[in-house]
Amino acid sequence: MSATAGQAQSERGLADRLGFKPGQVVQEFSFDDDVDEGLRASIVEFTGEELVDEDFDGDVDAVLLWWRSDEEGELTDALMDTVTQVADGATILVMTPKAGRDLHVSPNDVADAAGTSGLSQTSAVSVGSDWSGTRLVVPKR
Repeated sequence: MSATAGQAQSERGLADRLGFKPGQVVQEFSFDDDVDEGLRASIVEFTGEELVDEDFDGDVDAVLLWWRSDEEGELTDALMDTVTQVADGATILVMTPKAGRDLHVSPNDVADAAGTSGLSQTSAVSVGSDWSGTRLVVPKR
């Protein structure tokens, strides 16, 4: 297997492992030049759809939220805003800098914000050397 094929398979596996599905429309919030491009590419590859930005006003199936410390405001507010964008049962993946990295966010802060926002935390995952992900699910209403 070539390195490129192996990398594509690995990227597809990451998006699949994070709960994304083929054909999903994924809206991305708080994109900046520090995001994990491998994760973004894996989601596009696996879903077969380009990521849509914060200005997209159509229906979305999942959210990718890059969150860095409290410089960006309150995580609870950001999660409440994203909940209005997705359907019941949808996934919100909150990506935060890992411990020891600039702008790190405590997993407890993510859990507290999720609970306050009415979201269920399902799993945590390490993505690359700089980011940790917390998978949240919008409950059936």
